[in-house]
Amino acid sequence: MPNTRQIRQRIRSVTSTQRITSAMELIAAAKMRRAQQRVLASRPYATRLRDLIGDLVSRQSASGADETHPLMQVREPRSIGLILFTPDRGLCGGLNANLSRAALRFALDQGHPVSHISVGKKGNDFFSRRGREIRAEFLNLGDFPDPVATSPIARIVLEDYEAERLDRVYIGYAEFVNTAVQMPVIRQLLPVEPPEEHEGETLGDYEYEPDAATVLGGLLPRYVEMQVYQASLENSASEQSARMVAMRAATDAAGEMIDALTLEYNKARQETITKELLDLVGGVAALEKA
Repeated sequence: MPNTRQIRQRIRSVTSTQRITSAMELIAAAKMRRAQQRVLASRPYATRLRDLIGDLVSRQSASGADETHPLMQVREPRSIGLILFTPDRGLCGGLNANLSRAALRFALDQGHPVSHISVGKKGNDFFSRRGREIRAEFLNLGDFPDPVATSPIARIVLEDYEAERLDRVYIGYAEFVNTAVQMPVIRQLLPVEPPEEHEGETLGDYEYEPDAATVLGGLLPRYVEMQVYQASLENSASEQSARMVAMRAATDAAGEMIDALTLEYNKARQETITKELLDLVGGVAALEKA
């Protein structure tokens, strides 16, 4: 059994760690609230924009136009691109591992070459260690990315798709469900597919000038940029939530360890006192016999 001095040192060490994890939990909680507000505020806009795309496609089809926008052209998938959003830092539970494994499974399941665009240090390191092709990397976007920071990501895939260097583009990120649940999601970004619920129907009695096809052509690149930006917001909220939960669990575990070490310390201290008393009693008994 370790002596009382060693146990006291361990208690001090664990207490110091508990203070750090508690502070990190508070910081993550503050960032999480702001990230949640941003992602929840952006969802209605992203949903409405997707509905608008569906409405424009329906009107274009109803008008008898056969021309398809380049971003909606479906080609045989010979080359595939994957944009993966991951955190730049760790200490957020299993979020990084879940995202990376989901992306690797997706890439291995494809029967065609997959090039990766890594958004975040953890995903970039994961792909680099496994020798995967990395088309581009974007690191340190910050805890609260803005459209200016994410637009170059969308511009790369838009150019590659229009130049037919990529035939499919997918985007992977952690979808924020609630504070305790963050779900890895990989979905198709290009070619743009209108929502199925709007096939053959429109949003209402709207008129588009000069026409639906022209408006659709100007809106599609903005739509892709918005989807990339929305993914960054979802991933940021998921990261802060996962980190807060992980730091709370670490703080609770440190508290349990401190309690166990305190009990061990009291037992060791009681054992030392008992030995000292026995030595004193033995010494007195020896003196009396002498």
